[in-house]
Amino acid sequence: MNIQWYPGHMAKARRLVEQNLKLVDVVIELVDARAPLSSRNPMVNKIIGRKPQLVVLNKSDLADKRLTELWARGICPEGVSLVVNSRTGHGINKVPDAVIKLAPAKMKATATGRARPVRCMIVGIPNVGKSLFINSLVRQKAARTGNKPGVTKGQQWIRVSKKVELLDTPGILWPKFDDPEVGFRLAAIGAIKEEVFSSEDVAAGLIQWFETNHPGVLRDRYNLSDDNGVIDEVNEIIEQVAHRRGFIISGGKVDMYKASVHILKEFREGKLGCFTLEMPPQLTKKS
Repeated sequence: MNIQWYPGHMAKARRLVEQNLKLVDVVIELVDARAPLSSRNPMVNKIIGRKPQLVVLNKSDLADKRLTELWARGICPEGVSLVVNSRTGHGINKVPDAVIKLAPAKMKATATGRARPVRCMIVGIPNVGKSLFINSLVRQKAARTGNKPGVTKGQQWIRVSKKVELLDTPGILWPKFDDPEVGFRLAAIGAIKEEVFSSEDVAAGLIQWFETNHPGVLRDRYNLSDDNGVIDEVNEIIEQVAHRRGFIISGGKVDMYKASVHILKEFREGKLGCFTLEMPPQLTKKS
């Protein structure tokens, strides 16, 4: 599976981030808790340089809680990390204080006075939940939201409190995935437009991941028959899901595409459970 995606507006977004860095005191990078490392943009550290950094693991309600806690401890040794659920608001109230603490000393002093608020900038790959995060942070519909990657294409200053302001910027993505597994994970969580990858291939990769790490999940969810004790073929699982959900086309054939899209949709919505697609460094080192 070789997924590559670097639209023109992404290059423009990177330039905007570089231009706006001089306007802010702190950078907030939003990542997806289901794939914390894969959803970190490898260019961010190089772009922001020595700017103080807060990494926020969003969508924590869809990820494995134990693994999210481990990721939060090790994902940002150069800065600070927080775990949030923008949909419910869990953890959001910790963000402003974290931003102020990370601000340079001169800005910490002015944050409590009459000088301008501490200014921060939010960056993150598309569909990581930036708009919903902002809305939850300011407790109103301040930024446009959507369930497709790349919905937010403009930029705006938003007052979080008397002490903190933030600059919303479009999501940015890197031009090449050096590891094909990164492309797979981002496609699986919905961070990449479906026009640039095969839903059947990504669903097959997700099924293989479940069969390796959580073999009972798909069987329980879709009531898969397992007459021989083992379901060997990924296609067999997709076919059974198609039958169970009624994805049948003319001639009685199963619609593999619709079944694949359905599996991906249920994973992204948390209907298969709360899972994290990559292990935190603490556990990988032990293995």
